[in-house]
Amino acid sequence: MCLAIPGQVVEMVDDAHRLAMVEVAGVRRTVNIGLLDVDGEGVVPGDWVLIHVGFAISQVDEEEAHATRSLLEQMGEDYERELDELKASVIE
Repeated sequence: MCLAIPGQVVEMVDDAHRLAMVEVAGVRRTVNIGLLDVDGEGVVPGDWVLIHVGFAISQVDEEEAHATRSLLEQMGEDYERELDELKASVIE
């Protein structure tokens, strides 16, 4: 099962390549945020996004991010597996 996990943009890592450091459940990973660019603007540190396979695919508000994470945590094993895959992933 593939899930989109909510995370918060912590800092921009590489503006030219649209990479940002995002924190998900205490894990920080570099994520491509380019799919969320609109008219030359996109997400900034502090924003919440849904992440799937190293890409931010949607911007959400903090309340929706927490609600989504709560639902995912209730899924148990599938959520834990997705977090393990996130921990093992690297984008540079």
